[in-house]
Amino acid sequence: MHPLLRGRKLGLYLFAWAPIAYALSFILVSQSHVSWLSGVALSVPLCLIYAFICLSARYPCQAVPLRGDRISSLLITHLGSSLVAAGLWVLLAKFLVVTTIAAPTIDAVLPSIFGMGLVLYLLAVAVHYVFIAVAASQKALAREAEARVLAGEAELRALKAQINPHFLFNSLHSISALTSIDGAKAREMCVLLSAFLRSTLGLSEKGSIPFEEELGLARGYLAIEKVRFGDRLGVEEEIDAACASIAVPPLLLQPMVENAVIHGIANLIEPGFIRISAQLAEGALVIAVENSFDADSPPRARTGFGLASVRKRLYARYGGDARLTAGPREGIFRVELRLPAGENAKP
Repeated sequence: MHPLLRGRKLGLYLFAWAPIAYALSFILVSQSHVSWLSGVALSVPLCLIYAFICLSARYPCQAVPLRGDRISSLLITHLGSSLVAAGLWVLLAKFLVVTTIAAPTIDAVLPSIFGMGLVLYLLAVAVHYVFIAVAASQKALAREAEARVLAGEAELRALKAQINPHFLFNSLHSISALTSIDGAKAREMCVLLSAFLRSTLGLSEKGSIPFEEELGLARGYLAIEKVRFGDRLGVEEEIDAACASIAVPPLLLQPMVENAVIHGIANLIEPGFIRISAQLAEGALVIAVENSFDADSPPRARTGFGLASVRKRLYARYGGDARLTAGPREGIFRVELRLPAGENAKP
């Protein structure tokens, strides 16, 4: 249903046609020599019906977005629609004269009615494009506001998920065990854990960060896990240098890496690997996290945060322009993230 057909908006819209009805009455009286009573009796129903015809301009406007690369489609669609609408208005005027008004012929004024209908319909097209642009802007602002809220929640929940009791317990337990075996490694793990905690604080204040910085957070997390798992965890990277400055939401890659550790490496007895890759493809930044996993091991209990949070943040930031896919492929679990690469992160 058209938005103007609900509530007070319809009344205001129809009231705006009153000056148009007066102008049409004046044209009928001056050019066809009908009485003012006949002119008003003809112009009011004509304008009332044409007001609803002009509302139909919303649908071709939605079908053909206003873009510079679609000029020919815009002209064909809207000029054709306006010609049809103006033609219907002329036929309606002749029908009303024949059936309801005892007046001389209005053939002399039909070209003026046709031209007026053409202009009114094209004006309706322009107004609808303005409304569509305003609605899109409001949706973008709403998504941005939601993204800011989710970013704040993501920091708290990320700290809860990343530095959850299991993670802290395992890290502290490993540090405790290393103090009596390898004091140097214990100190290394303390330094890594401190650096990781420091790097994650304050990220909710940033709408985006360079991918290179986001990759650094994931490396910091993996460095801690590397100390804990030792040779059981191998890390590989295939990063296109052109991806370094692309803007990404903060703490977007880390949940993907954590998912690979918790549900992949932690269940393996033999050594496994985590591979992080990033490349530009068709105007999109494609990030993939792959990990070896034991398909026969019982699944760990999931908190529901991880990848579900990434999907929510992607939708809040990019709408339908970004997507995340996950699943096993030839003995490897792969999570792939594709998001627009049209902007660089601001310093």
